[in-house]
Amino acid sequence: MSELYSEFLVKKESTFKDAMIKYGLIALTVVAVAAGLFVSPLIFLVAIGFGIACYFIIPKTDLEYEYLFVNGELDIDMIMSKSKRKRVKSLNITEADLVAPLNSHRMDYYNGNQKMKILDYSSGNPEHKRFAVIIRDAGAACKVIIEPDDTMANAIKNSAPSKVFLD
Repeated sequence: MSELYSEFLVKKESTFKDAMIKYGLIALTVVAVAAGLFVSPLIFLVAIGFGIACYFIIPKTDLEYEYLFVNGELDIDMIMSKSKRKRVKSLNITEADLVAPLNSHRMDYYNGNQKMKILDYSSGNPEHKRFAVIIRDAGAACKVIIEPDDTMANAIKNSAPSKVFLD
């Protein structure tokens, strides 16, 4: 039996919001440390709190997504700061309602649905060819945005040809 296997890594592009979070937290930590030195030693507790927030939040501003597709199963891992890996989503493509490019006419019905949960695991660049996977997640329709390369897109198409469109 022939196995369909493909993997691809996508780096999420930094946004202005990511930069503001990163540098804002660092600035608040520095200000709290300075205030702890010059105003009151109790403010060091606030500085420690900001330091802990930096430890947990700043890695989430430098993200990469790794897609692993094996025989109809698409696993999406989030890699934070090139050091921490976390499985964020596992999709069975045969259970999907539709897989198509975001700007495809096939997505018109789903793009108009304001109640649909959207999970974006792509670079965020609208110039790249991004796909939407419409799938049920906990009983509700969910749109998962991915950015596979051509090899992975063809492997996904071969696993469920009636549900996957590459136009």
